[in-house]
Amino acid sequence: MKREIILTSDGSKTIFLPELNENYHSGHGALQEAIHVFIRNGLNTLDRQELSVFEVGFGTGLNAYLTMLDVLESGKKVKYSGIEAFPVSSEMIKELNYPDSLQGKLETEFYSMHELGWGKEHELIPGFHFTRIHDKIQNLTIADPNFDLIYFDAFGPRAQGEMWEMEVLEKVAGLLKPEGVLVTYCARGQFKRDLRSLGLEVQSLPGPPGKREMTRAVKKGH
Repeated sequence: MKREIILTSDGSKTIFLPELNENYHSGHGALQEAIHVFIRNGLNTLDRQELSVFEVGFGTGLNAYLTMLDVLESGKKVKYSGIEAFPVSSEMIKELNYPDSLQGKLETEFYSMHELGWGKEHELIPGFHFTRIHDKIQNLTIADPNFDLIYFDAFGPRAQGEMWEMEVLEKVAGLLKPEGVLVTYCARGQFKRDLRSLGLEVQSLPGPPGKREMTRAVKKGH
């Protein structure tokens, strides 16, 4: 599938898929969307010094990179796993050049994320343990499904409807610990109803620039 690099409104870049008419990130700002949805309303809402994060849709690695930068600044310890069925090429990752938008911080470590072996845990910086998984979420089996936080960053329902079906949502919800949190840019009504039916407490929060709402959901029970 053809991929094109485009510039978004905040000066950061993203990938556009012409066949799907879909961006990897918001055209209103790739960087500010990721910070708003996954860091500010996800990672930074958890008052825990040690936590595990699972990302559905590792893609460009932007969310993992921002999480690693947070670890650098906060001193938290994060065990991060990201799953991706269709990896982005190293050449395209270099063209996106996310470290340039963030004063070049942890540039070597960002590019390392995309070169490390699949399925193996690596400590990229002290306190940030990273594993990338080359598979579809539908095929995933995890021996210890206890994540504090899930970044649900699949393509939208229009472009990738199978990722928003109950089979996938049930599997993803099952990866969360009690009181675990799922965050996503998506605010579709059916999606939120499905999460509630799986026992999650759903919140609609103000979205990033260009989007009215986003979703944060907490797994209740023991």
